[in-house]
Amino acid sequence: MEYSIETHDLVKRFNGLTAVNKVNLKVKKGELFGFLGPNGAGKTTTINMLITLLEPTSGRATVNGHDVVKESVEVRHSIGIVPQESVLEGYLSAYENLIFYGKLYHVPMSDLRERIPELLAMVQLDDRAHDLVRTFSGGMKRRLEIAKAFLHEPEIIFMDEPTLGLDIQTRLVIWEHIRELNREKNITIFLTTHYMEEADALCGRIAIIDNGVIQALGTSDELKKSIGKGEIIDLKVAGSAEQLYARLTRLNLHPVKRDGGLRIVLPDAGPAVQKIMLEAQKLRTPVTEISMHESTLDDVFIHYTGKGIREQRVEPTGGAFSGQMMRRMMGR
Repeated sequence: MEYSIETHDLVKRFNGLTAVNKVNLKVKKGELFGFLGPNGAGKTTTINMLITLLEPTSGRATVNGHDVVKESVEVRHSIGIVPQESVLEGYLSAYENLIFYGKLYHVPMSDLRERIPELLAMVQLDDRAHDLVRTFSGGMKRRLEIAKAFLHEPEIIFMDEPTLGLDIQTRLVIWEHIRELNREKNITIFLTTHYMEEADALCGRIAIIDNGVIQALGTSDELKKSIGKGEIIDLKVAGSAEQLYARLTRLNLHPVKRDGGLRIVLPDAGPAVQKIMLEAQKLRTPVTEISMHESTLDDVFIHYTGKGIREQRVEPTGGAFSGQMMRRMMGR
């Protein structure tokens, strides 16, 4: 099988802090691969190593068969990037931005004149081609970033949080563009996100990363099945859950401790709810909250990390890279 991206025990440390810890991945050619985790988990640091902006502390990675350290120029020529923050020039039009970045990639003008109208039409910005980008909405800028990533016809597109901060309607539009690009052009897309529904909707396979470590990897269905088939009961209690945990364990309900409460996965959770409440009453352990639902990616994440998605915080690298860093990466 042909792989577009391979990493072997990839590690990145900053001043003694391990941001990425022995990451091993194989991304198939033409795959839409999801890298799911909270902000600060190591997603952007991993991408920055793969696109040659950061050199690994140890380990090895190849992109399109090129070593990211020894063959960084070849890697850069074969990839496109949709960064977390916009690197567009606000006082240039959409068309002028694509000309500008096309020249940075050394794409001949004859090719740019042919490709740019097609790319703008692809992301439904052809009617705004000559408007200044500073007048664009956040969603329009993201669509232009996607078009820009295709200027030099790369084999892989890296998308770092492509819908961060956008409203749900705009995110749905961006999702459809990403699906079409992957399906119609058969381009490998490596997408990082902390939106569970984004990974679920778009990605064939998903790697869950937290604290720099890959916690689980598989399709959405495989990940959900890995935490047990059936329905999930989540409950929270006032005070300690230790006694209730011990009692439910003896009753073979197999509870798992999480977030100040317990989680139980059963083929049919309904009949168990009454039993759980009865046992809690016997132990005088007040149940403050109880819910029942089918497993989701959020449940998978909580199962493997012991917590939900954390609030946003910046990774040790400083998170997203700037326009200046991107131009430096292109060696221009």
